[in-house]
Amino acid sequence: MAEAALEALRKELQEFPAAARELSVPLAVPYLDKPPTPLHFYRDWVCPNRPCIIRNALQSWPALQKWSLPYLRATVGSTEVSVAITPDGYADAVRGDRFVMPAERRLPLSSVLDVLEGRTQHPGVLYVQKQCSNLPTELPQLLPDLEPHVPWASEALGKMPDAVNFWLGEAAAVTSLHKDHYENLYCVVSGEKHFLLHPPSDRPFIPYELYTPATYQLTEEGTFKVVDEKAMEKVPWIPLDPLAPDLTRYPRYSGAQALRCTVQAGEMLYLPALWFHHVRQSHGCIAVNFWYDMEYDLKYSYFQLLDSLTKASGLD
Repeated sequence: MAEAALEALRKELQEFPAAARELSVPLAVPYLDKPPTPLHFYRDWVCPNRPCIIRNALQSWPALQKWSLPYLRATVGSTEVSVAITPDGYADAVRGDRFVMPAERRLPLSSVLDVLEGRTQHPGVLYVQKQCSNLPTELPQLLPDLEPHVPWASEALGKMPDAVNFWLGEAAAVTSLHKDHYENLYCVVSGEKHFLLHPPSDRPFIPYELYTPATYQLTEEGTFKVVDEKAMEKVPWIPLDPLAPDLTRYPRYSGAQALRCTVQAGEMLYLPALWFHHVRQSHGCIAVNFWYDMEYDLKYSYFQLLDSLTKASGLD
């Protein structure tokens, strides 16, 4: 009896993503030709938890004309920033039986620019990606080049952003598949970003496992070693690479349907809270994103229920 009930639960969970997709998930990420009004943004995108790409959203930003690698060198080249360094470009990702975080170094931005422009080499792959409002805290000289928030989004969401982050890195730098509890407005200033997205409703097809956390350490010889973080609890993370999924190991992922989009210079992606995303970029891409804390409302509770049922049913 219990086994039959469990099988029925698994069946419902595996049918749920297709039903949700039919009702509310677009086949491709829609484009808007201009920023929406606060009412339209909230009604048409935030409430239904649907992504969109907004063109002509950064027209008032001087950064759109000014920001280039030479401009950054002239303006903030001597400024020290936190740089994530990994042997293969994957920071915060599953490697073997570990969840491995990047080595972090404080480097003058000019050192990163030297690598991006091919003037010098550095062990591993460099990525300026510190996600604790690194733009105002580490690079305040750049703040006059953009707006401090997204006015129509701030009005719609009834709050100011929790964080404003600056991103700059090599083409080899990749963000592994994950989700965030933030409404994310991701603005590409130069170059382009490639996103692979899954709606929260695909959770029954997306595997999680628990991993011992570890950190890369960069040795003086320029090699990397993995050092366990003994004081930290195990980390739940997605072991799957959506660009080359191991369907023998994770066969249920074949039921998921990813949306892929490219966000180009001058465009803004609205990435709703709890959407799974994997990110790649063009070499030397410069971007800024605004994180607004999500509302922990009924939608959040429903997702937590879906997550809990997926785990309890043994689908993970």
